[in-house]
Amino acid sequence: MILASLHETVVAQFDDPTAEAPPLADKLLQMGRYFTWLVQLSGITAITYGGGRFAWEKWNGGGLQSPKMIASAMAGGAVATSAGTIMNTVIG
Repeated sequence: MILASLHETVVAQFDDPTAEAPPLADKLLQMGRYFTWLVQLSGITAITYGGGRFAWEKWNGGGLQSPKMIASAMAGGAVATSAGTIMNTVIG
């Protein structure tokens, strides 16, 4: 009898949970948006720098190192933009 009433009390408390945002969730989301902006800015900067270096190397006739820079910046951008999807797939 005591166990039955205890069971009903526990089930009543956990039967219909309501979702609630964790503490400081808005600050974490804001930090994530800032980080996303920083990653995009650094990718654009890297591709622009690689393009300028590519033109400089072609002008001076030196060895071409810049295509590797541009390719790695584009690959890094692809990984950075798909990180959210990858984490949702792994976790969820």
